[in-house]
Amino acid sequence: MENAELKSLLEKHHQESYGWALSCCSRISNDAEVVLQSVYLKLLQGKARFDGDSSFRTWLFSVIRKTAADYKRRAILRKLRLVKYQQDIERLSQTETFDSRVYRSELQVLFQNALLILPKRQREVLQLVFYHDLTLIEAAKVMEVSVGSARTHYERAKKRIREWMIKEKAFNDSEFEQRYGRKENQEIIQRDAAAR
Repeated sequence: MENAELKSLLEKHHQESYGWALSCCSRISNDAEVVLQSVYLKLLQGKARFDGDSSFRTWLFSVIRKTAADYKRRAILRKLRLVKYQQDIERLSQTETFDSRVYRSELQVLFQNALLILPKRQREVLQLVFYHDLTLIEAAKVMEVSVGSARTHYERAKKRIREWMIKEKAFNDSEFEQRYGRKENQEIIQRDAAAR
């Protein structure tokens, strides 16, 4: 089916399509609009194709129903992640002291700055794993590289960040400092400087 014919059929069935999307989205108009826009994009980009086994309208409605179900599923997963995130924040705020919260936020800023020194692939894999909770296999698929390549970028990135944070003395007065002591950190820094 050509784009002109497809556009004509979509225009013809737009009112009905919107009504069906609204029904599939529990009468929430914003959700219905998002779903219908996603459906139109799928159709116009060729991601869903009409094969002629049924009427166009029947096929279109099935695409809308499946897209709405997928949209709802993603919305539920987002809400669950937000609830978990909120619970984690509440648990941390109850157990953390003010000083440790400030220190943790400073470390997060340092980590974000450290990401900027990394090559693009290393930065991407760390962001996917740490910020988006993907596995290395999933990150490799997103990055369109092999799992071995993703693992290599991941390990190299962690090593560079660790070296950078030690060089920037990010661990001073931290649990790391308390656990391993200043002397060992100084040895690591000196050994790192001698290696260059």
